[in-house]
Amino acid sequence: MFKSYLYPVTFAFGVFPIAALLFTLPFLVVQYRRHGYVNKVRALLLYLFLLYLMNAIFLVMLPLPTSRHNLPLSGGALQLIPFHFIHDIMKETTIVPGEPSTYWRLLQERAVWQVLLNVALTVPFGMMLRYYFRSGPIASLILSFLLSLFIEVTQLTGIYGIYDHPYRVFDVDDLMTNTLGGMLGFLLAEWLSRYLPRIEHLDRGVDLTTKRVSYTRRGLALMFDYIVLGMLMTVIHEIGIKQAYFVSTGIYFMLIPYLTGGRTPGKWLVRIQLIGLPADQGERKPSGRVAAAVYNFLSASRERQPAGLLPLVVRYGLLYWGVFGLNRLLVFPDNYAPSLFRILLAIIILVANVAFAIHVAKHFFRREPLLFYEQISRTGHAIILKEKAREAAVSNRRKKSSIKEK
Repeated sequence: MFKSYLYPVTFAFGVFPIAALLFTLPFLVVQYRRHGYVNKVRALLLYLFLLYLMNAIFLVMLPLPTSRHNLPLSGGALQLIPFHFIHDIMKETTIVPGEPSTYWRLLQERAVWQVLLNVALTVPFGMMLRYYFRSGPIASLILSFLLSLFIEVTQLTGIYGIYDHPYRVFDVDDLMTNTLGGMLGFLLAEWLSRYLPRIEHLDRGVDLTTKRVSYTRRGLALMFDYIVLGMLMTVIHEIGIKQAYFVSTGIYFMLIPYLTGGRTPGKWLVRIQLIGLPADQGERKPSGRVAAAVYNFLSASRERQPAGLLPLVVRYGLLYWGVFGLNRLLVFPDNYAPSLFRILLAIIILVANVAFAIHVAKHFFRREPLLFYEQISRTGHAIILKEKAREAAVSNRRKKSSIKEK
């Protein structure tokens, strides 16, 4: 009997890496937006929950019919008699009434195991509802019922019309046993929570002002920004403005962050902003009066001030008009330029790209936050604080400053 469950479980584990990859982007966005960072315990629980849901769905949906044009079920597709499983057990049982020594045979009977497995199927669901999502008994009861109803309706409709006929029975007993399993999980979660960290305490003591903005987070923001930038560049090009690339990058990465306090749409999505760095943060202050004056002018105060317009122009001018601008000259060359000039330009751009790639890779693996254009512009990323976190950060700074003064 248990061999029939092996294929769906194996299939779920095989498909899980793909599902996890698709799940990662929305997961990261939600975690960054809601909590400001990714907690490892929270991430582990949610990925395990995803794996459980995949196993649960595949267990009740697989194997699928061999053809879309499947035949109707011989016994009908509906079983609407509550507690009909008791009739099935009594019909198939080999126990002898009045002989307790035969009662253990119940554990060998298909109908009994079907009921037990239907109950066990949703126990983790109920546990997760109470432990992680902090659902109450009524909400857990309704959600457990709705999960079972979704499964039964999916089967009854032949996966919503993909198959000509239902390939499994819509059984009211399954609704009852699955809902019971969810509520048992809800009760067991109280015991489980004694051995696991409290979800509401995971963020206790976390200071977002000291957390480094990871390259993963920046890359996610950049991916979304490039999508919006591409649409903006297309619009600017279509209305006839020349040098659409330079105009659109200037508007998107310099003007918009200046007007929105260091945020682009992508940065807003993952809750980060560009700020000016204080003069004592990051690289050593350069020597020389002129260099030091520029350095100090581009350095902001310590209170997480958004980057000004000039630092933004320096930052993204170096990146998009400098490094990436050179690459545009190679992709869209001047047809009137001499061949020798094109060759020299290609060599210079190749060397610049290799140097930039090495620079980024070195900082990525060393977990160094400031790239060269950030060091020069004295700008960096910081997590956008919500009101309570901002007030707490200001209070902590005042306490630290008062301690230093004493």
